[in-house]
Amino acid sequence: QVQLVESGGGLVQPGGSLRLSCTASKWTYAMSWYRQAPGKERELVERMTSVSGSTTYADSVKGRFTISRDNTKNTVYLQMNSLKPEDTAVYYCNAVLSAWNYWGQGTQVTVSS
Repeated sequence: QVQLVESGGGLVQPGGSLRLSCTASKWTYAMSWYRQAPGKERELVERMTSVSGSTTYADSVKGRFTISRDNTKNTVYLQMNSLKPEDTAVYYCNAVLSAWNYWGQGTQVTVSS
């Protein structure tokens, strides 16, 4: 069993930045950030694994979002820069351990002026 605790969401103006954090109760092979906007399916944004490093899956965030990981704290971060209104969504942390998927509670990110 893995517990995930997220933090860092909030309201930000277009062009602003936010950093999301997700701390796991134990080390996991892969940690990822997903997001789900109203009326849309949940999409994979960024993933970091112990073998492959970081991968960006959402074309719309390339060059603006960066995933990083602090293995000493079992924490993954999502640095989000140049935020746009279309980035508004609930952001979920995901962790994979022994083929099981674990999810955080989600944190709301709203980009609006």
